[in-house]
Amino acid sequence: MSETQDKVEQYFSKHKLRRYTKGQIFIFADDMPEYLYYLKSGVVKQYVISYRGDEVIVNLFKPPAFFPMLPVMTGIPNKYFFEADTAVELYQAPVQETVDFFKANPDVVYDLLTRVYRGLDGVLGRVVHLMTSTAKDRLIYELITQARRFGREEAGKLTIQLSEKDLGARAGLSRETVNREMSKLKATKLVTVTRSSIVINDMVALEKQIAKT
Repeated sequence: MSETQDKVEQYFSKHKLRRYTKGQIFIFADDMPEYLYYLKSGVVKQYVISYRGDEVIVNLFKPPAFFPMLPVMTGIPNKYFFEADTAVELYQAPVQETVDFFKANPDVVYDLLTRVYRGLDGVLGRVVHLMTSTAKDRLIYELITQARRFGREEAGKLTIQLSEKDLGARAGLSRETVNREMSKLKATKLVTVTRSSIVINDMVALEKQIAKT
């Protein structure tokens, strides 16, 4: 653990630790948060509900991560739901106290900005594929992104604890479209789908599927 990360852990560990089970929402859209959360373990998803009632995932957080930063740092109203995507542990610290901590520790802010821009690169990649790519490419791009961030490697394969429904929410595609495109991928043997996970059998070959377009 770096000196900066150790400083962050020490600060948040002085505050209340909350535990949530998968599916629990702890920040609602239109809430102005009183606390800034620091993710100790698990995965948290950030999403909006579309006009059709669909869940559209805009980000996924894994440790270490802070949220919701946008309303805390800018005062812009929160538009997103934050929900435990797995069982999670979160420290919650008062907003103003945490902002003061950031101001007093520029190394923490620098580390935070570095991670924000890494995440932004992934978001911009999604935008590009959303605006210019086919449903197939959007789906493959999301599979690759999730595998790189959350995949468990074993025997040269990457396993993601992800259902086709969740994949569709993350790629912004309907369930019907996901089913159709996943059927094509399964036929190529590049991926294998179980009830609760997706296995990428050949990441290099899957990446080349996007490169062909």
